[in-house]
Amino acid sequence: MINISTIDVFVYRYPLETPVQTSFGTMLSRPMVIVKITDVDGIIGWGEIWCNFPNVGAEHRARLIDQLFAPLILSKNFKNAEHAFDYMTEKTWILGLQTGEKGPLAQCIAGLEIALCDIEGKQKNLPIWKLFGGTNDSVSTYASGINPNNPEVLVSESIALGYDSFKLKIGFNNDLDLRNLLAVRQIIGLNGTLLADANQAWSINEISKKLNMLEPFNLKWLEEPIAADRPLSEWKIVKKNATMAIAAGENIQGQSSFDEIIKNNVLDVIQPDLAKWGGLSKTIPLARQIIGSGKLYCPHYLGGGIGLVASAHALAAVGGNGMLEVDINPNPLRSEMVGDMFASTPAKATLGMNAGLGYEPNLAAIKNYQVIYH
Repeated sequence: MINISTIDVFVYRYPLETPVQTSFGTMLSRPMVIVKITDVDGIIGWGEIWCNFPNVGAEHRARLIDQLFAPLILSKNFKNAEHAFDYMTEKTWILGLQTGEKGPLAQCIAGLEIALCDIEGKQKNLPIWKLFGGTNDSVSTYASGINPNNPEVLVSESIALGYDSFKLKIGFNNDLDLRNLLAVRQIIGLNGTLLADANQAWSINEISKKLNMLEPFNLKWLEEPIAADRPLSEWKIVKKNATMAIAAGENIQGQSSFDEIIKNNVLDVIQPDLAKWGGLSKTIPLARQIIGSGKLYCPHYLGGGIGLVASAHALAAVGGNGMLEVDINPNPLRSEMVGDMFASTPAKATLGMNAGLGYEPNLAAIKNYQVIYH
């Protein structure tokens, strides 16, 4: 049983020397919204809410927690984190329809659910990965967030750190994409693991030419080549014509939507983002469903440290051959907030046997980046 006593929310923003570029926009800073839930027994749980875009999104989600969700769940009794997730989803469903803000509401619910899972694990003195039935506390990682401007520099630095798998952002223009794919492939060698993320950049009318362009680079997967909301008929065309695995999932929301994707066999790699929808209690059963269908479960994640640790717990809980996405761009909101998960090597995340998320976030290390949003 979880009885919530207090909810605190914190907003941070780290200014970037090198902006993060995607096909749909550029991030000039890295934001983070974290929630701290304390139960009536003084047990503290930590969670993180997705807030990358737009730039004002972090403050907006923090205010949703303060003004909507805190009054909704304070002093309520929940039998577990999943019960709270279902309650919050039901109570805000009509509001989501009314405002068109289903995404921000789902992201807030997910972040709160992560914090409640942290409490639940601490109540039972179990790490989250073990609470949800996992048998191994470590998972493999891959280097993500590799931008189109001189990606070979970041890839070379990542190799020196111990990474052996790399995801390059493409979807800009053919000349730039080809130049970068060739540069990265030459650095990592023919047998190195290369992934590409188009960030929903292309239309179905151009997909055949794009797939032909990518074929020589021996990609492990191509991520989001078309928009996530395109009809299944278009995704089937992509799947039929691709020589590499097709990946997506970060912009799919809700169990029924994932059911449809799995049933229609349009993806080889499915990537739910537990800070955008689902938290741990919905994502982990979904991950088992993904693996059971013969697909690869690789959690999507591009945010701060708490959500990354939670994503590692989800992957460790279900096993399989998936890899944890790790943004390798400088960001203390990530690197100072993961505890000792990467103490041995960044190529593997090790979670240990401490209860809940397994650590207490070091807010003092990032205090200079806190934003006062009230």
